[in-house]
Amino acid sequence: MARSRTIGLLGGMSWESTALYYRLLNTGMQRELGGHHNARSLLLTLDYGDLDTMASAGDWDGIAAALIDAARRVEGGGADFLMITAITGHAVAERVEAALSIPLLHAADVAGEKLRAEGYRRVGLLGTRFTMSMDFFTARLRGRHGLEILVPEENDREAIHRIIIDELTLGRVEPASQARVLEIAARLQAAGAEALLLACTELPLLLPTERYSLPTYDVVKLHAEAAIAWAIR
Repeated sequence: MARSRTIGLLGGMSWESTALYYRLLNTGMQRELGGHHNARSLLLTLDYGDLDTMASAGDWDGIAAALIDAARRVEGGGADFLMITAITGHAVAERVEAALSIPLLHAADVAGEKLRAEGYRRVGLLGTRFTMSMDFFTARLRGRHGLEILVPEENDREAIHRIIIDELTLGRVEPASQARVLEIAARLQAAGAEALLLACTELPLLLPTERYSLPTYDVVKLHAEAAIAWAIR
């Protein structure tokens, strides 16, 4: 009888992207194991409204405390490793991992390994304002994986953040926002980006990767594929 490790998931950041993770993990595991198999998982969903309020106020200690409490509950439930189903949540990933005895599958490492394996060195990155402006994700891509990371100018960063928070986390996909993000991606390509990383769990809801003018990688898909490999290896 096929048996895989249990994947621990911290969700609700937003629930829209968590639902995408859940679907990718289960369809991917069924594809790997066949039959009626799916991913063995434990999901604890946080309230995104609370976390968004803390992030807007710069209360990263509060976010860390909330995620650590949730992660310990998931670990106690029997998870073999942990995933944070939000890139902005990775701002406190190292603190969460330090509080656990199980490993954390970090999305930046998954993405960095893939991009280096594909031969890319200069990569454009799109995400929330926090992911593009703070160094918790970009520094890991640079320091551990040797990538040069390009991010949009400030006004473009603010536009993408608004699209993510005010539209995508609420399930809205607007044609004007699709066009704006494609324009921003084209500017990164003109600045020298060889590939594009969608470093936000909501951005894949806006456009398929094939719509972009340069090779584009979906961090949710990469993260889910790596989790499946961890679970069955």
